[in-house]
Amino acid sequence: MPVMKSKIIKGSLILLSAAFLLCSCDTGDQGKTKPGPAVYVDKPFIQDYSVKYYFSEPALKPEKVVSDRNGYIQILSAEGLFRPRAGQFLFPGTLVKDRQYRPTADKKIAGITIYDGQLVYVDDKAVLSNAWAGKLFSQHNLPGARILSGGPDFSFLISDGKTLALVKDSDILWQGSLQNEEIKDIRFDKTNNAFWILGKRSVNRFDPGKRNLERVLDNDRLTCFEITGNKIIAGTVDGYLELDIKTGKQTGDIHRDMPWTELTSVCEIDGKLWFGSTWGAMMLGDDGKFNYYASERWIPSDTVIHISRGPENSVLVLTTRGLGQICFREMTLYDKALFFEKQVRERHIRNGFNATLSSMEKGDVTTGSVEDSDNDGLWTSMYLAAETFRYAVTGSEDALANIRESLDALERLYTINPVPGFPARSFERRGYKYDDIPWRRAGDPEWDWKSTTSSDEAIGHIFAFGVIAELVKEPGIRNKAVELIDTLMSHIVRNDFYLIDWDGKPTRWGRWNPEYVNGFPEMTGDRKLNSSNITGMLQTAYHFTGKEKYKEAAFRLLREHGYLENLMKPMEEIGKVPEEADALSRLLSEGWNHSDDEMYYCGYWGLYRYAFNDTLKTKYRQAILDHWEAEKPENEALWNILTAITGAEDIDLEEAIWYLQEYPLDLISWTVKNSHRKDIEFLEPNFRNQTLKEVLPPDELRIARHNANRFDLDGGDDGKSEYSAGDIWLLPYWAGRYLGVISGH
Repeated sequence: MPVMKSKIIKGSLILLSAAFLLCSCDTGDQGKTKPGPAVYVDKPFIQDYSVKYYFSEPALKPEKVVSDRNGYIQILSAEGLFRPRAGQFLFPGTLVKDRQYRPTADKKIAGITIYDGQLVYVDDKAVLSNAWAGKLFSQHNLPGARILSGGPDFSFLISDGKTLALVKDSDILWQGSLQNEEIKDIRFDKTNNAFWILGKRSVNRFDPGKRNLERVLDNDRLTCFEITGNKIIAGTVDGYLELDIKTGKQTGDIHRDMPWTELTSVCEIDGKLWFGSTWGAMMLGDDGKFNYYASERWIPSDTVIHISRGPENSVLVLTTRGLGQICFREMTLYDKALFFEKQVRERHIRNGFNATLSSMEKGDVTTGSVEDSDNDGLWTSMYLAAETFRYAVTGSEDALANIRESLDALERLYTINPVPGFPARSFERRGYKYDDIPWRRAGDPEWDWKSTTSSDEAIGHIFAFGVIAELVKEPGIRNKAVELIDTLMSHIVRNDFYLIDWDGKPTRWGRWNPEYVNGFPEMTGDRKLNSSNITGMLQTAYHFTGKEKYKEAAFRLLREHGYLENLMKPMEEIGKVPEEADALSRLLSEGWNHSDDEMYYCGYWGLYRYAFNDTLKTKYRQAILDHWEAEKPENEALWNILTAITGAEDIDLEEAIWYLQEYPLDLISWTVKNSHRKDIEFLEPNFRNQTLKEVLPPDELRIARHNANRFDLDGGDDGKSEYSAGDIWLLPYWAGRYLGVISGH
């Protein structure tokens, strides 16, 4: 199995007719065969994740990490040999003194290497090993020897940093130096039967047959090197060079188009070049781009000391604070979905809500608590929709149980407060509130509820309730979803298109009233967004209740108040308002609000699928595709996949699959930085806050929900929280399964 990540899977997209789609994207056209999106056939890809090991003792000076043919990992430090203890994904282990073989542990081991798959050491007296029945014990005359490399027939070139010695069977076959230059590393080239020596200012070749030492390159910025095929890769303090193995001459210019150029280590593993640096580790892919492994998502610290091959298709990255073992495992998207289903159920359900695990100590998920959020209703709605799509395509009783539990949580939002039809943001047991959003006392003295509900929650609720009402046939669940649609929308229509809180006043953002919506200048995003959302909400209510009041209200807004024109406004015309506009309009137009994208797409389900007629459906399709064109640079799986409801043939499915494959298994909010990188092309400041020409992979960015800007380069909270996959990953995956753009397993 190749040690690499899969950036974009080619050859796995098959264009099939919509007849293949088990669930039509268009409820009015079921059974008709027409062109539709391509379908991704779910094949195994390479998923990477990290197991970390931290030094149990402070102030250690790690030097090198190796792994033998048995998978035994050993770390050399100035304080002796160490080995990993315990450790698994999300549960770091430690590096402890290696005492497994006392005669070795008690020696003054100063250097370590792998020879023919076995551990070989050098101490102040000999080159030795516990393999081969312990017969390798080749004495030398360099008490300070600490660098070694194995050549033919158990010969070894060793160095104390000043002198070189070729030893075999305790014979000193040759001895020399680099003329007062420090020796930093030695590698053996099997193909050409030559040792290569890295000096502080040079690269040198030693022929063990002719006993000839030759200087082939002068460069005072060299830090590390590797032999690969017919090339030498030489790392420097500012990029890397390629040298011809025959001549030792540099070929081409220095390479600086990499995330960070101050290199400390280079290693070829399964045909891939790995680089360590003072700011993370990097792997050069077949596409010429680097996979960047930085932050504690991957390694204990960003200062990399050494990189080497690890056991069972892994890569070992030794840092100043410990070891990161980056593992590569074959899995399908379905396998990943099952992993995330378990993650949600184990750590992210709070009273039925899809919640974040917060207040963690440095990424330790056993120290965190599930906390309330002012968007509990929205995140849970998205998880509910995901589980409903899952149930629709698999018939899973587990998914149905999850639906029932989270639907109960959303239902209680409407009953825990005294306002008819008004949904609370959240609820929690009294005395356990975590933020400053206004809380109110519930009638039950055990509970409090959170007020000031916004449009985010309302559109999320209607999205989830509509999906459940359409796809779940179990009467108790379906009827509850329809009843909740009617409850919320009756409140909104009865109150002149406002959410009215406990104090009898509209909430800050729960406003779809024409006077409010059309009070914004035409280029204001909220004017388009609110018109789109309320139209979809009213259509959903009419579709499932059949009550004419919803249809009449919708057409009044569309025809008399210009909501159709508002929602059809092209995205390229949304932007900053004139300086003379009111303060709220200016505030809402400072830049693109990515929460709006989330609200649009939750609303598109009801807007398009439950359209009153084909004429409107055609217009809605145009609006959705116009929005999607604006979103394309983000390669956002949810936007791409939900665009499939329109039946569009091109939804950038390859990019959606790339997103799903590249999203990390580790959803802990580690602090991540990318703004320093030298391999990215920055754009001028713009309204959409797109900082780069090309978006970075999800596993190189901070963990964020769909309402975040995927072009934000830095962020995170140092491992204090873990996000739920329920809305982030499971929703786009199961939506893709239901819409037929991702095949079953």
